Amino acid sequence: MASSKRPPPVYNGERSGDRPDPKPGGDRHCAAVILARGGSKGIPLKNIKMLAGVPLIGWVLRAARDSNMFASVWVSTDHDEIAKVAESWGAKVHRRSAEVSKDTSSSLETLQEFARYHPEVEVICHIQATSPCLQPYHVKEALNMILKEGFDSVFSVVRRHHFRWQEVKEESAGQTSPLNLNPAKRPRRQDWDGELCENGSFYFATTDLVMKKGVLQGGKVGYYEMKPEYSVDIDVDIDWPVAEQRVLRYGYFGQGVRLMFCNVSGCLTEGRIFLPVHGEEMVSINTRDTMGIRMLQKEDVEVVLLTSREDPITPSLAEKLSKNMGCKVIEVGEEPLNDLKPELEERKLNWMDVAYMGNDKPDVNCLNLACLSAVPGDAPKDAINAAKYTCNEVGGMGAIREFAEHILNLKQKAKSLMNQNGSSSDFK
Repeated sequence: MASSKRPPPVYNGERSGDRPDPKPGGDRHCAAVILARGGSKGIPLKNIKMLAGVPLIGWVLRAARDSNMFASVWVSTDHDEIAKVAESWGAKVHRRSAEVSKDTSSSLETLQEFARYHPEVEVICHIQATSPCLQPYHVKEALNMILKEGFDSVFSVVRRHHFRWQEVKEESAGQTSPLNLNPAKRPRRQDWDGELCENGSFYFATTDLVMKKGVLQGGKVGYYEMKPEYSVDIDVDIDWPVAEQRVLRYGYFGQGVRLMFCNVSGCLTEGRIFLPVHGEEMVSINTRDTMGIRMLQKEDVEVVLLTSREDPITPSLAEKLSKNMGCKVIEVGEEPLNDLKPELEERKLNWMDVAYMGNDKPDVNCLNLACLSAVPGDAPKDAINAAKYTCNEVGGMGAIREFAEHILNLKQKAKSLMNQNGSSSDFK
C-alpha cells in the first residue's frame, strides 16, 4: 500500500457561488455520501439535532454542496425524519436496507450497498455527519488528490502531540511501558512533529476499491491533514456544548442566504389592521423594518412577503405593500411549507439558501427547515422553540430590522472566514 507525504501547496482561496456542473469531477461521477442511521445510541437522532441553529447533518451538506465538486450529494438513512431534513437541505436520499441499518453494520457495508444501487458513481466520498467544522476547501483539495493525482483513497487526519503508554489489564500482573517515547529523553512539543491520527471527517475512495477490494483505505492511499480546530468529535451529550462553541467559531456558514420569506401580520406589522367605516383597511409599518428589508435587498437577498388566506388583507393592500417594499407578496394557507415549495423550485433553491421569519404555530415547519429563522420577541412558545433566533424587538416594532442585521452579520462572518481560510492549506 503506497502512501503520500509532500509539502503543502498554496490554496488560492477561490470560492464559486455557481452550482456544480453535471459532472464536476470531469469524466468521473463523484458522489458525496453521508451515513445517517436513525438508531444512534449515544445521542438519539443525533444527526438532525440542532447544533448552533442548524441540524448537525446540515453543516456537512452545506460544505459538500459549496465545494462544487460533486455530481450528486446523498444521505443514506433508514429514518423518515432524517430523510425529510436531508431533502430540505438539498440532498438526495438513499433508503438503506434493514440489513445495513443494524448496530453492528459497518460503514463499508452500507457504502457497498449504496454503490450497488448507484453503479454510475465512480468515486465515493464518505463524509461523517459528526464533522460540523468541515470546510468546502477541505473537500475540494482532498478529492483532487484522487481526480488529478491518481490516488485511490484519501482520508482525513489531525496531528496530535500525545504521549501514549501501554494499557495494563486488571487481571495482568505486568506494568505499563511507553509506546511512542523514550521517558529518559522526553521531547519538547516544539521539537516533536507529533503523530497523524484519523479524525473521522471523511474517507474518499474509488468505487472499484470499495467493491472489489472491500476497503476504504487501500491502493495508492494518501492522507489530508486538517488543523485541530476543524476536528470535532460528537459521540455523547457532553460533547455537544463544546462542539457548539467550536462550530460558532470555525464552522462553515455558507455563502449567505439568497431568499427571505417574511410574514406580514405579526412581523412586518404588529398584527393589527385598521378597518375604517369608509375606504380600505390600513396597516401600520415601522420605518426601521422597511430599512431592514432594503438592507437585505442591497446585499442581493430577495425578500418575499407572506400573507395568510385567513388574514383580512385585500389584494389591493397586498399590491400596495409589494410596491412600497419592492417585494413579491404571496398568499399562503394553513401550512405555508406547501405553498413555498414551488417558489423554491422556481428559483432553483432549497432551504439551505433561505431565511424565514414567522410568528405563530403554522410557521413551525418552515422555521425548522430554513437555514436561518427568527420570530419576534412576542411570538408564542411553539414558534420560539422552532426558531433559530428570537428577536428582542416585537412584531411591527423593529424585529425585521433586527433579524436583517443578524443575517448580514453572519454573511460578513462567512466572508471573513473564507478569506482567512483562503491563505492556508493542510494537504499531504
